[in-house]
Amino acid sequence: QVQLVESGGGLVQLGGSLRLSCAASGIIFDVYTMGWYRQVPGKQRELVARITSRRITNYADSVQGRFTISRDNAKNTVYLQMNSLKSEDTAVYYCNADSVLYPRIWGQGTLVTVSS
Repeated sequence: QVQLVESGGGLVQLGGSLRLSCAASGIIFDVYTMGWYRQVPGKQRELVARITSRRITNYADSVQGRFTISRDNAKNTVYLQMNSLKSEDTAVYYCNADSVLYPRIWGQGTLVTVSS
């Protein structure tokens, strides 16, 4: 069964840290570009960070220097380390797997709430 399962979301204080995980199954994980997106009500889903199969990374300007994306191909898992969290980071975070060879896949999302 093809699926992405996110975990690690929750409530965190302003300036705190969280690490999101996304475990993939049913796919050839190594060939996918893995990404994290986020969405708040009334706004479009936006790219937060992604990492290619060759571990090339890119980040949204708003998270550059605070968030780090990484992947462990042995565990079919991608991570998003989020530091110095701001209130505007509050959103539902979605994991994404993208490949030119296969259909795009989305996880179900995990909620991150940054409180002051």
